[in-house]
Amino acid sequence: MPAPGGKSTGAVFIVCPYIIKGPHRVIDPEARLEEAKGLAEAIQLNVKGSEYFKQHIIRPATFISKGHVDDLKGPLKALEVSLVFIDAPISPVQQRNLEKAWNCKVIDRTGLILEIFGARARTAEGRLQVELAALTYQRSRLVRSWTHLERQRGGLGAVGGPGETQLELDRRLIDERIIRIKKELEDVKRTRALHRKARKRVPYPIVALVGYTNAGKSTLFNRLTQANVMAEHMLFATLDPTMRRVRLPLGREIILSDTVGFISDLPTLLVAAFRATLEEVVEADLILHVRDISHPETDAQSRDVLKVLKDLNLEEAYEAHGIEVLNKCDLLENGKAQRLKTQALRATHPPQCVISALRGEGIAFLLDKIDHYFSSKEKAYGFNLPLSDGKNIAWLYAHGEVLKREDDETEAHIKVKLSIENKERFEQMQNEVLP
Repeated sequence: MPAPGGKSTGAVFIVCPYIIKGPHRVIDPEARLEEAKGLAEAIQLNVKGSEYFKQHIIRPATFISKGHVDDLKGPLKALEVSLVFIDAPISPVQQRNLEKAWNCKVIDRTGLILEIFGARARTAEGRLQVELAALTYQRSRLVRSWTHLERQRGGLGAVGGPGETQLELDRRLIDERIIRIKKELEDVKRTRALHRKARKRVPYPIVALVGYTNAGKSTLFNRLTQANVMAEHMLFATLDPTMRRVRLPLGREIILSDTVGFISDLPTLLVAAFRATLEEVVEADLILHVRDISHPETDAQSRDVLKVLKDLNLEEAYEAHGIEVLNKCDLLENGKAQRLKTQALRATHPPQCVISALRGEGIAFLLDKIDHYFSSKEKAYGFNLPLSDGKNIAWLYAHGEVLKREDDETEAHIKVKLSIENKERFEQMQNEVLP
């Protein structure tokens, strides 16, 4: 992110305005500043300085007050920063006015999160979603942002008259690219739907990990699957859904899905752009809400996650099919950790597990909880299958608990406990092979 007329040094100064009135979310300002630093460090920016301050209203011209704008001129010049990160959603006009006042590049919360998403996305779908969000954001910044956009291009031959302004051309090119990306994303969604349909035939129940960014989802994913998914102390380390098969203690197999972390004040355009990524959560049979219980704002973070689940129409599904995983208990004092474990044993809506994904503490209990959840949904069903149908007989043993089996000369009469979903999957498999 180069400064106007200069090279990028990666040096950034963070400004964290703390709105204390109105509908804005109120959290501890120091915790919010720490999160802002984490966002900057997630793309290797060198934080040279930071400041948070309270303000009662948002200034239309600069978001922050003129006094604060003037007070920051000296420190910004002395630190030779090339970028100022405003931890708030600012308008294009506010961004331009601040850049003129401070003579350096200014980026807001939405812009920085887009930069992180762009650096982290690995799959074709992830990159498309990031580009769609970035173009939508960029389009809103074309309005009188830069003087070169006012230049006109020539008219078309005999038609004469003024041609397109550079601004109009840029906007048209962006609109055309947005249309192409949306078409490509529709193709991706259809492909993912086919994959989900294939999984239903294979049929392992899906368990999705959700939670605030940096809550430890990927560390837990690696612990449960013995995988090597990127798991660092970094915001938005995971942006593409990763899925692995896991065998539970009683022999049942599940598909575990790691998803993008949520964050407070996530820009609306990013929620929309990543809705397809979160489809794995929509399709999940069980949702594990991973919380960093050691974080000072853990309750506020939990509310942010639940809000996103509500936006996805998953609030009731989580209440009925969710487990709250209280992670990082190893960072708590012993007395507090013990009280938390005692409290978790009594929790029912949703049930809770206290764990340390990093150290492995509580993992066996969590796996038992997952196993118990699926076992409690099972009912006994009877099937009569030809003895030659070894494939389907083996499937019942692999995906259910066989209670009784009697064989005669031609058929196996099997009584087996299955979940409703697996019963439907088994019957679907039977129907697909019928002539």
